Amino acid sequence: MADMAERITDIGPPKYDDMWPQIVKDNYGKWLYHDILEPGVMVHVSETGAKLFTVRCPGTRLMTTMMVEELCKIADAHCGGFFRFTTRNNIEFMVDEQSKVEGLKKALAALKLPIGGTGACVTNIVHTQGWVHCHTPAIDASGVVKAVMDDLFEYFGSHKLPAHVRISLACCLNMCGAVHCSDIAILGVHRKPPVIEHSHLDKMCEIPTTIAACPTAAIKPSKVDDFKSVVVNADRCMFCGNCYTMCPAMPLADADGDGIALWVGGKVSNTRSMPMFSKLAIPFIPNEPPRWPTTVKAIRNIVEVYAKDANKYERIGEWAERIGWERFFEKTGIEFSHHHIDDYRFAMTTWRHSTQFKFTK
Repeated sequence: MADMAERITDIGPPKYDDMWPQIVKDNYGKWLYHDILEPGVMVHVSETGAKLFTVRCPGTRLMTTMMVEELCKIADAHCGGFFRFTTRNNIEFMVDEQSKVEGLKKALAALKLPIGGTGACVTNIVHTQGWVHCHTPAIDASGVVKAVMDDLFEYFGSHKLPAHVRISLACCLNMCGAVHCSDIAILGVHRKPPVIEHSHLDKMCEIPTTIAACPTAAIKPSKVDDFKSVVVNADRCMFCGNCYTMCPAMPLADADGDGIALWVGGKVSNTRSMPMFSKLAIPFIPNEPPRWPTTVKAIRNIVEVYAKDANKYERIGEWAERIGWERFFEKTGIEFSHHHIDDYRFAMTTWRHSTQFKFTK
């Protein structure tokens, strides 16, 4: 009888430890600590005395096979054929001797790959699919991320910030990206209900399934001009695009209604303070392809004010909590409007909702 741990099918990914370098296999569960030697270069030290040196550079979510081949060549030449991608699309090359680090860095420089993304920096932006592939985006993903990181590039290969800043992007509020808990979150927002193509809907869609897809029960069946169709209660619509997922005859994209909301202060980390949800900073910025200048300027403003005012090791949310969110809006120059007052029934988990919520001088 085959061992239950033995893989007997080709369905699913290979077992994770099959992809480890030998030094990682030999020291699994034995790592004592790690240090950042310089931006983008780390060392992990094992209780056995072994040291693993890691060099990090940025990658992209959408990458050509030619680029992957170049990365494989570097890994073959310097790292025994091993490299890895992080969850934020960074690329990490690992060597077992410090003497191998310089040659690896020169190889990355020849490929014009900058080194950084560790420690008190802005590391790679994790993002969703945007206009390239997704069917419900309000904004592009890769284009916005490219524009933002071009502007903040000085913070990628340096440790000039008080703590690390994690920026994420989701191209609609279904949030395939981790914008609910990022230091700065870029969220695509729709502001208009779907257009209903009544003459096509019954031919393309299952009406009961389309109705059931709506999380707010805003859709109901209707007969329009002799067509079996649906109607949408605009007051109940949350512009999520679930209906369009089920029914292509209910497109949601709109040039004037779609844009960007910026959120701040979230984090997954449990150090120094509890994990925090992102909070709304700017409710709406219009789509401005190809370089999204207003969004880029707003994000740089938040980063620079935070860098100047926060204490060392303080994340953006921790800084805002310490000075008070009223002061956050005051210092960043962001307008506080009625859009920030949350009437959601769990509002106590986002903003203070008592009469004590007021600006003070």
